Amino acid sequence: MSKKPNKLAFLTQVAPAGYVPGLGRGASGFTTRSDIGPAREGPSAEVIAEAQARRGEEVEPDPDQFQDPDNETGLFAGMVYEADDEEADRIYESVDAKMDERRKVRREAKEAQMLATARAERPKIQAQFADLKRGLSLVSDAEWENLPEVGNLTGKRRKLNPREGRAYVVPDSVVIGDRGRLGYENALDPHQQQSGGFETPADSTGPIDIVGISQARDKVLSLKLDQASRDSANSGTSTSVDPKGYLTSLNSVVHKTEAEIGDIKQARALLDSLVKNNRKHAPGWIAAACVEEHAGRMVAARKIIRAGCEECPKNEDIWLEAARLHTPDDAKVILAKAVQHLDQSVKIWMAAAELEGDPKAKRKVLRTAVEHIPKSVKLWKEVVNMEATPEDARLLLQQAVKVIPQSVELWLALARLETPEQAKSVLNSARQKVPTSHEIWIAASRLTEQEAIRPDRDPEARKKELASTDGIIKAAVAALKRHQVLLTREQWMKEAEQCERDGSPRTCEAIVKATISMEIEEEDRYDTWMADAESCLARGQVGTARAILAYALKVFPDKRALWRAAADLEREHGTRQSLDDLLTQAVQHCPQAEALWLMLAKEKWLAGDVPGARVVLNQAFNANLESEQIWLAAVKLEVENGELQAAKEILNRATTVAGTERIWMKAAVFERQQGNLQAALDAINKALETYPKFAKFYMIKGQIQHSENDILSARVTYAAGIKACPKNVHLWILASRLEEEDDKRIMARALLNKARLANPANELLWAEAVHLEERAGSANQAKTNLAKALQECPTSGLLWSISIMAEPRPSRRNKSMDALRKLGENPMVLTTIARMFWSERSVEKARSWFTRAANADKDLGDTWAWWLKFELEYGTPEHQNAVIDKCVTAEPHHGIVWPTVSKDMKNTRKTVREIVFLVAQKLQ
Repeated sequence: MSKKPNKLAFLTQVAPAGYVPGLGRGASGFTTRSDIGPAREGPSAEVIAEAQARRGEEVEPDPDQFQDPDNETGLFAGMVYEADDEEADRIYESVDAKMDERRKVRREAKEAQMLATARAERPKIQAQFADLKRGLSLVSDAEWENLPEVGNLTGKRRKLNPREGRAYVVPDSVVIGDRGRLGYENALDPHQQQSGGFETPADSTGPIDIVGISQARDKVLSLKLDQASRDSANSGTSTSVDPKGYLTSLNSVVHKTEAEIGDIKQARALLDSLVKNNRKHAPGWIAAACVEEHAGRMVAARKIIRAGCEECPKNEDIWLEAARLHTPDDAKVILAKAVQHLDQSVKIWMAAAELEGDPKAKRKVLRTAVEHIPKSVKLWKEVVNMEATPEDARLLLQQAVKVIPQSVELWLALARLETPEQAKSVLNSARQKVPTSHEIWIAASRLTEQEAIRPDRDPEARKKELASTDGIIKAAVAALKRHQVLLTREQWMKEAEQCERDGSPRTCEAIVKATISMEIEEEDRYDTWMADAESCLARGQVGTARAILAYALKVFPDKRALWRAAADLEREHGTRQSLDDLLTQAVQHCPQAEALWLMLAKEKWLAGDVPGARVVLNQAFNANLESEQIWLAAVKLEVENGELQAAKEILNRATTVAGTERIWMKAAVFERQQGNLQAALDAINKALETYPKFAKFYMIKGQIQHSENDILSARVTYAAGIKACPKNVHLWILASRLEEEDDKRIMARALLNKARLANPANELLWAEAVHLEERAGSANQAKTNLAKALQECPTSGLLWSISIMAEPRPSRRNKSMDALRKLGENPMVLTTIARMFWSERSVEKARSWFTRAANADKDLGDTWAWWLKFELEYGTPEHQNAVIDKCVTAEPHHGIVWPTVSKDMKNTRKTVREIVFLVAQKLQ
């Protein structure tokens, strides 16, 4: 026997008094059916409170524990209700009523809005069918009797009885047996007659093979069909099949799906119900006819639309739809009936005229229409357009303006057909009849301009008449203002642009003069007019932009930016004479603007007027005594014309008078170009005394010493330059190349490393380091330097282009896509992608990418040289000339190879056309 205590012994014990199972867990006791019997009192409130206290629960206070059992109405129920209490209650009630009244309107509006929103989202059934219920009042007793019985039209799949609605194939044996049992024969076949009529003709050894007979029958039928197809392939009979056109004919057949057929049936039923309930509803008839047309039932569609015309004879849309659904001959009859009911409908008359193929018949219909509707401008215009001669059209328009004197279009059409003198009187009459029309005033101005520009006009008279257009437009603005017609500034600008498109630039200018200052504050005029001119140029409206700038220059004659914008416009869109006149006025109003003087001198020099260019520069000297740009322009003018001695004298004078860094540099370069290297060195040494921080002096001095093979002196010069100008990258590169040429690559690398420390994140230094390793034959080190360079300069187009071309050909495209995502429209990257397509012989793609690169930066000379090199290999002479012309127009100055060629002493005084060929030859 085990001595372990029995853990379940408590189940046989009697529960203590007042024990409730689960009371410690919060239970309060419950009664089950097994407990029905002598009532047992539950735990008392003290026991429950004690248990809750043991569990740490707060005892909820009883709200009625402090209530007086003898006073059930409140604590103050026994107090005396005095007059003060009554007055206080009355005040509180009035305040509550006032507050409720203040919120009443807002509350009722909010409730109404919420109710409307709810009704819109979930309308009542009676609201949805209210119109149909109103239509039931028109239903007759006979129609009620003809309503079909209610059926299940939900279309849902119902679970069918497995044996209901099923059909099974009857076995052949059953068919044979039934035939033998129910049928009878009244004759014997020959075999039966020979055997006495009592022997069966079938084989008695077994049953008949019905399946085999069916298969044989199908095979024979198939052979017959194949034979018929072969025999009648070209016979044209109904059994012939065209193997080539059969599939094509199937494509032309419109096969409607079950969903479309169901939609058509549903739409037909709905529209049929609509037209039956409201037979005067024309859109319903039209929709019902369109449904039948879509279903391919044209006969039914025409029948429905004819019924609609009978029910709705005063609706023009239904007549037009009926004419569309019928043949042209039937449509004429239908429209003839339509005009009997709607003789004032312009659309019906126009449709009837369009059905006429003969011009005479069409003219007759239109004139009849004008007789019925004399106030229709559209009909009058159609009648005039049908006339064969201008004289007949003019007579009709004279009659039309009498009938419709308020039509501006008819007045303008009549003025165009009249002689100039008569047109003026017509426009005057039109202005009196329609004083609120600005089109008539503009037409009068254009008429004056057209008369003034006639070749036989006297110049003085022409000038006077052209000036009168300003007065006409100015009077137009004043007259319209008197009649309370105020066009906005934008509307007037649109009219000016329209006049320019119509070939009336003087009227355009007059409109701009009269209206450009409208609706603009005085302090905003300059910025607004500049923006207007730019927007007009962007839309191609050159004349309007020129007029805006001309008016702005009259108001702001001292604004250099305005003169520059006007000069750029004339250079691109005007003539050489107009540009010369404009620049002459510009330098008179802005004598201190050096750029305007230089532009005027350059234009005269390009025109071949060298003396005139000298005169301009002399005038510029007088206005700007110490101007560096004018001195250099005078030197360049003399050099380009071969006057070297005059250029030298000007330079000597300039170094004495102005003596700027650029002038000293140009003096040294001039001596160097002439071969006077010692004079150039002397000029540089003098300049360094005054400007020791100008890096280009050290470059020129080092290059001269390098050209004389004085490596030691050049090294000293570059070292001095690096010490004076440590931030100039080109000095570091020249010093590195000098060491590389002296076969001291380690020193060259050291210089580039020091340069990168002094100038971090510089793409030129990293590119030079990569090229240095490539020239030394260290491909791996070049790749390492390139990877470091891209980490330090991730947005460098130069380094990305080097990286793309360093990749193997299959992976170049992925690299180029990375570069495009990183840099966007970078001209160097675009040029490299074009070169990539060039190497793949994708000529058109390469040409498009070269175009894109050139448009991205026209000042990058390397792009033009690469493009020309590509066109020299794959392009036609036309493509090559186009690239050269664009390059000459752009006049590029920057790049990697371009500056080294253009600034080479051997290429002095060479044109852009020649330099681009030299750069193309040098590129690899």
